[in-house]
Amino acid sequence: MSCRISHTSIDSHDAYAQSEWWKQVLTGYTDVPGDPNEPGHDECMIVPPSDGSAGAGPLLFIEVPEGKEVKNRIHLDLRPTDRTRDEEIERVLALGATALDDLRKPDGGGWLVLADPEGNEFCILRSDAEIAAVNS
Repeated sequence: MSCRISHTSIDSHDAYAQSEWWKQVLTGYTDVPGDPNEPGHDECMIVPPSDGSAGAGPLLFIEVPEGKEVKNRIHLDLRPTDRTRDEEIERVLALGATALDDLRKPDGGGWLVLADPEGNEFCILRSDAEIAAVNS
């Protein structure tokens, strides 16, 4: 017997606002077809494009009464698909992310740790194109 990951659940203060914010960050993510997320919903799921181009599964934002108090034990590592790491960092900062820990290196390696509007950590890595340029 084996299992597969159905989705990743993220505790939220405002599930709808979180789902809307992450749809702006993640290329092609949408509400579940036929089941739109709306303000006041306790659970809001967003799904990747059906062509598999996102490389990840659905995200479910669930409203919980308690706030975030400590560093996440699990987080998303994002790899830009159509721009550089630093261009993507600027884009998500403009959407309301907060920079937490800059682990970028002078040689172009590394990443930046950020937080979404509710404080959940995530990282932005170099794009595949940036990695290929270094390795060629």
